[in-house]
Amino acid sequence: MHTVLIIDDNPGVGEALSLLLSLRDIRALQATTPAEGLALVARESIDLVIQDMNFSADTTSGEEGVALFRELRRRNPDLPVILLTAWTRLESAVELVKAGAADYLAKPWDDAKLLATVQNLLELGESNRELQRTRHERQGRRQALAQRIDLDGLVFQSEAMLSMLELAAQVARTELPVLVTGPNGCGKEHVATLLHANSARRSGAFVALNCGALPAELIEAELFGADSGAYTGAHKAREGRFEAADGGMLFLDEIGNLPLAGQVKLLRVLETGRFERLGSSKTREAKVRVVSATNADLRAMVAAGTFREDLYYRLNVFELRVPALIHRRDDVLPLALHFLGPQAGRLSEGARDALLAHTWPGNVRELKNVMARAALLAGGGPILPAHLQIEAPSKAGGTRDLNEPSREALLAALADANGVVSRAAQALGLSRQALYRRMERYGLATEAAPAPPVAH
Repeated sequence: MHTVLIIDDNPGVGEALSLLLSLRDIRALQATTPAEGLALVARESIDLVIQDMNFSADTTSGEEGVALFRELRRRNPDLPVILLTAWTRLESAVELVKAGAADYLAKPWDDAKLLATVQNLLELGESNRELQRTRHERQGRRQALAQRIDLDGLVFQSEAMLSMLELAAQVARTELPVLVTGPNGCGKEHVATLLHANSARRSGAFVALNCGALPAELIEAELFGADSGAYTGAHKAREGRFEAADGGMLFLDEIGNLPLAGQVKLLRVLETGRFERLGSSKTREAKVRVVSATNADLRAMVAAGTFREDLYYRLNVFELRVPALIHRRDDVLPLALHFLGPQAGRLSEGARDALLAHTWPGNVRELKNVMARAALLAGGGPILPAHLQIEAPSKAGGTRDLNEPSREALLAALADANGVVSRAAQALGLSRQALYRRMERYGLATEAAPAPPVAH
């Protein structure tokens, strides 16, 4: 049950508010002086404070109310405070909202508006506490992961990447073949280098081959090597990738593009560790750990007869799925700032919102290219949405104004502001009224969501 503290020198106000809050099963505590209220804050677990601004005969100065508010902020900056005032001058209340007050309501208050304001702030506070718990837990897991393995400079904050890397830490020190899957540009090769850096073979070579970048007739020579004269242009003997990776790791990227003839020969090497160079009858051996990667659906290829089932199970002893960037939005801004390096401070709030709204079909590779281009177009000035040259699709299928904060940006701002609407609005460069309108547009507020108060 949530607890709200009411601080008002009129006991009748406290009783009326307590009764009103009880309709929503909200526990209410009452105090008639600032000192009594501060004592309850120190003693009880308070989720929200509703405080009067006038505790003296001078009903327009509000000095005691201001002092109380500032002391509450000093003791707990995350505690939401609603100001209750009968002032005709609202400028001072607006100043306190700018200083961090969650909202202000005029006396006599509107019951529905007050309840909606309280309910929204309590729910946002609960969501924020859960978010903080999640972040704290995730940070602990990340620190534990960093103690177990070398993260090889990998930049991430998301739960999706953390979970995948925890699996990578488990398999890195084994000799099991690993299949790294995920869309183009998501960082599959970086994961492979991380596996090598944390394996027992890290002192050996890391050799990579893109199976989709070579014509079919050269794949065998690339994998196993060739003797002089084995094919036109082979003027001298050359070793293949298996020989080069002996004692280390061989990374076979885009394994789904390997021709069937090459699949047969690769399967034999994986089973026996033996192979012959093209044009040679001499059998050679190599002790190699194979890690492969693909953006293709190998199971569907097996069903279609374009990929050998026995090779699939030989390669896919352990699968690591690297999530697409759209499924790890927490990583977008850290990666963008990382790619900007010393220029990170130039990224404007509008550009940040645009980055979060984009769907990133090209994943991390696309993001890296976008940031390099934006830094160039911005010259020495701030990086604005127009410099990114990306478009965010709207729900209607058109394009959205990139200066318009996304739903994710609103949620993040509200969470960072601990549900304090005025503080979130300030961070987004919006008025409170504009933020309320956007909250309603994105379904973040009910029909009874508190509207901006009107002076009486």
